[in-house]
Amino acid sequence: MSLRFMELNDLKHIVELENQLFLDDGWSEDDFLYEINENDFSFNYVLEEDGQIVGYVGLWLIYEQAQITTIGVNKAYQKKGYASYMMEKMIEISQFHGCSNISLEVRVSNIPAISLYQKYGFEMVTIRKDYYRNHEDAYLMVKKLEVNE
Repeated sequence: MSLRFMELNDLKHIVELENQLFLDDGWSEDDFLYEINENDFSFNYVLEEDGQIVGYVGLWLIYEQAQITTIGVNKAYQKKGYASYMMEKMIEISQFHGCSNISLEVRVSNIPAISLYQKYGFEMVTIRKDYYRNHEDAYLMVKKLEVNE
């Protein structure tokens, strides 16, 4: 398994995965293009296994703050440790860059994801009302990081 920077030629596959995983609430190709080409704080990665894209993750590094913006694993590869691997890498990258915490939003109904984030020490700090297009709320979850000096 290898994690590498997302490239433009990955986008067709990533957007298909995004739509498969998040239905009408996924990021568009334009959203990913903005993150890759224009957002200087954004770092986007693809996880590959045997040459196949099995997952992806986005991370914003904004001074002492890190935020996981999106994370997804192909349904055929779920429950095999790929999301855990990406979480560990995002935490490691955030610590390397001196971030004091890392955050993310997650649907209140996404119990498997919430459990994964709690496993890595993320805590629910507030509810973002009406956060998603379908009006579902999100938990803002935050993990304090050990800062590497």
